[in-house]
Amino acid sequence: MELMVERNVTMDNTSTFSNCCMWLDVPYEGVLLEGLEDSTQLVGVQVVLIFAYSAIILLGVSGNSLVIFVVFRFRSLSTVTNFFIVNLAVADLLVNALCLPFTLMATLSGQWKFGQVMCYLLPYAQGLAVHVSTITLSVIALDRYRSIVHHTETKMSKDLCVVVITITWMASAVLASPLAIFREYVTFDLTPERIIQGCVEKWPGSSADGTVYSMVTLLLQYGLPLSVISYAYACIWSKLRKHMSPGRGHSERHRRRRKTTKMLAAVVAVFAVSWLPFHAFQLAVDIDSSVLDMKDFKLLYTVFHIIAMCSTFANPFLYGWMNRNYREAFIAACHCTLSKSGANRDKTLRHKPTISTLTHNHTHV
Repeated sequence: MELMVERNVTMDNTSTFSNCCMWLDVPYEGVLLEGLEDSTQLVGVQVVLIFAYSAIILLGVSGNSLVIFVVFRFRSLSTVTNFFIVNLAVADLLVNALCLPFTLMATLSGQWKFGQVMCYLLPYAQGLAVHVSTITLSVIALDRYRSIVHHTETKMSKDLCVVVITITWMASAVLASPLAIFREYVTFDLTPERIIQGCVEKWPGSSADGTVYSMVTLLLQYGLPLSVISYAYACIWSKLRKHMSPGRGHSERHRRRRKTTKMLAAVVAVFAVSWLPFHAFQLAVDIDSSVLDMKDFKLLYTVFHIIAMCSTFANPFLYGWMNRNYREAFIAACHCTLSKSGANRDKTLRHKPTISTLTHNHTHV
């Protein structure tokens, strides 16, 4: 699942697009001039795009910021699994802040207007964020698989959690590095009066290098993680269904496990479904470059991108809907001041079943 996806039509004439900060830069005058008249330039379409991207940015920034705040504000939420959830929120927040505003502006203008430094920085940051998300989802699934399927009673310590998160960011930084290394900031002279800027991939070999990288990243960011996660949760669900103990305490433990597994599986399902149309479209382009010649290619690509970006604000809603402790923490955080009433709510939460017993208490889960 490549966050910054670019496709070369030929070695000399390049049509470039990305799924985060999306732009089309084609150093071929006739094609580019035709592309400037696509349906995304219609006023009605632009109004809809502005509304859609603005809503996603608003919901994503507020929702993910709230998740980060409550986990560090309420001690009852300060558990290992919730630290991984915060890591997901940080990655989504990075996409909301460094991706969508520039995507919208680039889509509306049809060119890159953000300068040379941002040409290298933005694609890298965006690719980094999606790698972090998929690796973190995989880590959460595998840790629950270890604790539930194999009855591992030893919790992951918070220190080890920090180490895993650090390694996640380092590995993601390496995997996303080609997006910054193989890039060029260029100027296209369409006519004597018309000059535009572009930010395009520039591979040292043939144009096939970009396609190979796109396919490998698709496998690493989408295909492989979802396969691992799906297998882990399938095993967990099977284990929980077959091992319901007769005792009340054990039944309650299994009930909590099932609820938590449903919530985390729902997070993965939303991520997978929202990105599926985009990746199917990307795969079609990689297989057959003639897809780029579609009249409304840019509009269709933008629609699929909007669907994919919905995953960046969905998680906080899932937490609030499917987890009582997150819901209570959200309500407490939204109460005007976190003075006396906030302190009392925090005290109340500490005496209720904590999120750790729902998501990551290996003694009881």
